[in-house]
Amino acid sequence: MEYIHRTYRQHFRQDRWKYFVTRYKETDLCIGVDKDSWQAGIPLFADRFVRELRGEMDGWISRRPDYAQALVPCEAGEAPEIFREMSTVAHRSGIGPMSAVAGAVAQKTGEALRREFGLREVLVENGGDIYADICRDMDISVFAGTSPLSEKVGLHIEAAEAPLGICTSSGTVGPSLSFGKADAVMIVCRDALLADTYATAFANRIQTADDIPACLEAIRQQEDILAAIAIKDDQMGICGQFELRLF
Repeated sequence: MEYIHRTYRQHFRQDRWKYFVTRYKETDLCIGVDKDSWQAGIPLFADRFVRELRGEMDGWISRRPDYAQALVPCEAGEAPEIFREMSTVAHRSGIGPMSAVAGAVAQKTGEALRREFGLREVLVENGGDIYADICRDMDISVFAGTSPLSEKVGLHIEAAEAPLGICTSSGTVGPSLSFGKADAVMIVCRDALLADTYATAFANRIQTADDIPACLEAIRQQEDILAAIAIKDDQMGICGQFELRLF
């Protein structure tokens, strides 16, 4: 129920950000804009952008259902740019390109908002996958379902590294396909599409808490991953350049 109603959004800081929600079909974005950059037309622009993006995506997918069902990397051919980018990152993670779709929509929306309104900071959360273009550091906790560590641990995100993708995959929370049983695997990369597909790929590797060390060792081999947290039950592991935070 926490995931269905996204109650974790209640913990977002209200002193720094002006938040609003944009929903269309399966897309459910919580968008934060720094208060100094806020403009009244931002929500309407975001809504129109998401509807146009989804229209383009849905139209192409209706002609290429094989792409939507692929569990291994595949080429997008003459597809819209978002699908070509999803295919590119899927070749890095080794799984299907739709593993990057939530991060892709979040990043495209955030980039469009910043271009249109000259925003100082923008944060787009899409089902636990975050695109963050920030100029001040921030702390982000990990939502891990029924794990006792859920929203008790997280990372200190350094603004100097932004823009960033901060994406989380789970085998026990939410509707997304996972072949693992991790409560959460959070991955931070410089690209939200890449972070999203890596999060799914590494969450697939965890069945029990005993799998966490091997999973983290594999993550360490990926130079394009800046940081990661893996959680299963009451056990966790962390690696990378960002500091652990307790909440």
